[in-house]
Amino acid sequence: MPKPLRTALVMHPVVAAELIRADHMERLTRAVTLITPEPVRDFDVLGDDLARLDVLVTSWGCPPIDAPVVERMPRLQLLAHLAGSVKGFIDDVVWRRGIMVTNAVAANAVPVAEYTLAAILFANKRVFQLQRIYQTERENRAPWRREAPDVGNYRKTIGVIGASHVGRLLIRHLRQFDFRVLLYDPYVPPMAARDLGVVKTSLADLLAESDIVTLHVPLLPETRHLLGARELALMKNGTTLINTARGALVDQRALEAELVRGRLYAVLDTTDPDLLPSDSALFDLPNVFLTPHIAGSLGRETERLTDCIVAEIERFARGAGLKHLVRREHLPRLA
Repeated sequence: MPKPLRTALVMHPVVAAELIRADHMERLTRAVTLITPEPVRDFDVLGDDLARLDVLVTSWGCPPIDAPVVERMPRLQLLAHLAGSVKGFIDDVVWRRGIMVTNAVAANAVPVAEYTLAAILFANKRVFQLQRIYQTERENRAPWRREAPDVGNYRKTIGVIGASHVGRLLIRHLRQFDFRVLLYDPYVPPMAARDLGVVKTSLADLLAESDIVTLHVPLLPETRHLLGARELALMKNGTTLINTARGALVDQRALEAELVRGRLYAVLDTTDPDLLPSDSALFDLPNVFLTPHIAGSLGRETERLTDCIVAEIERFARGAGLKHLVRREHLPRLA
């Protein structure tokens, strides 16, 4: 009978307390041998046990996994990151050594896709704007044709930029509605787009035809200001831009100009900078709905990340394949 895999938790104790429930720990202790049940923030605390580690569970508050650290863990087989992106945190030596890496990006995509779906449905219904009018005027002006022409979700066109984890999950959600869904993603072949149930198109055509444009791409040098003044100008009057990805995907000055003019609507969970200056016009514009970067996992939603990683460790311990393997060749396209 094989020896249980020796495992350690390296993360901030506050993070561990928020993410890891008692039943998570019970499942872990059945699948692996924890060197210590308490999380640590410094590899030196583990001492000689580092050389005997088979599995490392990391999260926010873990030091970078660089070459000197990896050298001290010659038996390490799996690095399970209880959070999202591993870029800039894990050195390339991890992949060169053949250590498998998994993370909870797919689990964190769930609330972002849910937020985006809710934003789409509310934006097409002009809920954000009509609520303000009702609150101010305190009268029912149904059917609201003057205040909200073309209101409603039926047969609207949704433009999804990026078939990321969030983008693909959102597309699945959108199938249950009477929407036409366009996709811009240069890495998705036309046949794969058809399998997703979307129409693959160019960025320009997506912007020109969509009633809602929603961003789901990582922030990379080539995607910074993906939507600038020229791209925003292609969008129809009354189009809503939803950004739950990264603020710098959009030229903030160009977007503000369009929003101040009142030509476009926006639901923005991310901006550039992340925290807008207190005098930003966006706070008071009736065509803008702002939230403080809350689309990702919050509160009890963070426990889903642990559900995901514990299940991955259980699969690994019994010799099954990982569901959320992070592949080295995909890193350049990941957030």
